[in-house]
Amino acid sequence: MKNLSVVILTKNAENLIADCIDSVSFCDEVIVIDDYSTDRTAELAKHLGAFVFPYSSESFAKKRNLGLQKAKGRWVLYLDVDERVSPELADAIKSILERKKDIYAAYRLNRKNFYLGNNEWPTMEKLERLFKKSKLEEWYGDLHESPRVNGDIGDQDVGFIKHYTHQDLTGMLNKTIQWSKIEAELRFNSHHPYMSWWRFFRVMVTAFYDSYIRQKGYKVGTAGLIESMFQAFSMFITYARLWELQDSPKKDIH
Repeated sequence: MKNLSVVILTKNAENLIADCIDSVSFCDEVIVIDDYSTDRTAELAKHLGAFVFPYSSESFAKKRNLGLQKAKGRWVLYLDVDERVSPELADAIKSILERKKDIYAAYRLNRKNFYLGNNEWPTMEKLERLFKKSKLEEWYGDLHESPRVNGDIGDQDVGFIKHYTHQDLTGMLNKTIQWSKIEAELRFNSHHPYMSWWRFFRVMVTAFYDSYIRQKGYKVGTAGLIESMFQAFSMFITYARLWELQDSPKKDIH
């Protein structure tokens, strides 16, 4: 049995896949769940030694569960294609795997975000990404997927995942178009209160405040302002789509 498998989700990421796979060269197996990329993503991944499985779904949980099913390692590391494992984190993970006995079923890893180039975000996230395969029951949730783990989860504080998100405006807009549709449908299906005009201001101000003030985006300069304003814009698009869904029955009546 292999010791560590890494699962990477991809779609049209030929400019990202090589660096992503290179950062996990310490893993015994690379599993790529590819959403039928039309560029050279799958071809490059195979050339770099990855096992590529084509699979299309709007549910990120289903994609991660397929990766779990295909992985042969005792441990499974999850990575997005725009993420990289720092050398310090790679050493820390290897140390975890070398332990004869571990009290944890999974680990939360640090993630540091970089926006619009190498603009480092001031706050660090912690995400469940490293699991004993036998203890990870499943991923659930269509968009903001979460793991269901049978056991305790520990914190690994050494090193971090580098997340190169929102690297250009085109990519930011495309992601918002894709995700806002799913987000709006989830809210609509959960019977979200009707979108009165004042709700738009509330969600946009909340998103901007969270990004620019609470997460200290103001320390990043212009890139921080652009990202925080974009977070507010993304909320506007999501809730405008929700309003459209809520309002469509009224239009059908007329």
